[in-house]
Amino acid sequence: QIGRPWGPFNWPMTTNPLSRKLGVFGLLYCSGSGEDSLDGLMRRNCPLTPSLSPRKRTTSQSKTEPPLLRTNKRTIYTAGRPPWYNVTGTTFKEAFVIGLCGGSASGKTTVANKIIEALDVPWVVLLSMDSFYKVLSNEEQELAAKNEYNFDHPDAFDFELLVNVLRKLKKGKSVKVPVYDFTSHCRRKEWKTVYGANVVIFEGILAFANKELLKLLDMKVFVDTDSDIRLVRRLKRDISERGRDIGGVIKQYNKFVKPAFEQYIEPTVQVADIVVPRGGENFVALDLIVQHVHSQLEKVSLILLCRSALASAHQGQPLPKTLSVMESTPQVRGMHTIIRNKETNRDEFIFYSKRLMRLLIEHALSFLPLKPVSVETPQGTIYEGKRLSGKRITGVSILRAGETMEQALMAVCKDIRLGKILIQTNHDTGEPELHYLRLPKDISEDYVILMDSTVSTGAAALMAVRVLLDHDVQEDKIFLLSLLMAEMGVHSVAYAFPKVRIITTAVDKKVNDEFHIIPGIGELVCLLKKYFNNQVWPDS
Repeated sequence: QIGRPWGPFNWPMTTNPLSRKLGVFGLLYCSGSGEDSLDGLMRRNCPLTPSLSPRKRTTSQSKTEPPLLRTNKRTIYTAGRPPWYNVTGTTFKEAFVIGLCGGSASGKTTVANKIIEALDVPWVVLLSMDSFYKVLSNEEQELAAKNEYNFDHPDAFDFELLVNVLRKLKKGKSVKVPVYDFTSHCRRKEWKTVYGANVVIFEGILAFANKELLKLLDMKVFVDTDSDIRLVRRLKRDISERGRDIGGVIKQYNKFVKPAFEQYIEPTVQVADIVVPRGGENFVALDLIVQHVHSQLEKVSLILLCRSALASAHQGQPLPKTLSVMESTPQVRGMHTIIRNKETNRDEFIFYSKRLMRLLIEHALSFLPLKPVSVETPQGTIYEGKRLSGKRITGVSILRAGETMEQALMAVCKDIRLGKILIQTNHDTGEPELHYLRLPKDISEDYVILMDSTVSTGAAALMAVRVLLDHDVQEDKIFLLSLLMAEMGVHSVAYAFPKVRIITTAVDKKVNDEFHIIPGIGELVCLLKKYFNNQVWPDS
């Protein structure tokens, strides 16, 4: 997943002369043009007869594959991203949450996608209320199979889970969202992990029906579509996508959908800030929404986690107590001399780098908490020893260079679990970006060895630690290991996360204008993975 820091926005706010106030909350009713009508939809040959193809599996929008919205010019990721943090490790202002409400098949998802496309931001969360249907009992399952269960009633939704998920997303945290299967009326076993972002769009038929939910919405939009059009859309969707027959769809609509809309959904228009007639075809209303969101984002000071800011921070400060540097014995000093020498050949560079990595891993393991344990020896006597007090150890490498330390970790720790975080620097902005993430299950219970070959400014390390914290890993259970670190990188990590243990073989004083450590090891470390895989040694 490719992202970029937020840039400045220059969107002027305009006033729609056709808008008028409705309701006690100052509801703004926006008019526009469109051709959506019952006759028009019928002319499109909507399939109103049961499909002869096998019944399809249709899930909620929090599906397991990466959700994307592609336009002619770019790809927008709608699963969010890890939020940016400043040099103190603190997060920015809460996300701007847009709530979209409206009747079934009113076009809420279309409006959401149009807003995302027009916002011109690469990262946004799209959360659907359909993911939060309650798990049905056996009796309720039987009623649902006969179209006798009311899926449009507030009791059909797990509002407690929904509020907790949206509250975390608003704070920029990672959350697990259930995936609901509409054909079997149950949640699937796998849940989708979603990150927060600066903009969160939440849509659902009862998005305004819960008081706690309303408190989390910064902007409330009601999608108002003619009931005939909604009925035709629902018929088309349920028959062609969810394998249902026309009689059952109409029965469910008359018995549950229409009464629920009149009783629970339509009255909530009074709490909306904007009403959008005709859904995604109302470009005037959509443009007004986008302008308002941009105006709100302009008010937020988005000071990014820039490497230049890290480079100038904490100058002249003593090294933190959480730093542990391996003793510079003649052996360690000699290995550093070999791998730092630009004349060193390929085989020697690999051999001594591996030796240093293994010594570093063994040194780091001495900081893990141990508990006393008694074992019986083969001679029948008791030996008073030590054993890891935690559940287990997990290794996480910051790709690509950090992956070269995995062999040393696996050689020392038997059957260790491994995770990977790919963080790369954007050449245009100079900022780190998260591109890939794979962490073992239940990592929150583990001691985590976070590995990177070198740490200069600490920007990538800060992001990696923040990702682990967002996955509920305890800060004092994170151990950052690196062959070589610059002083500013040590200060940056220690200042932002004072409980993280930092362990390295050496600390150099400076970095140059390109943020390379001086005297450093050079670019060779970034290519270690290729060397370890016995690929061709480069000429340069």
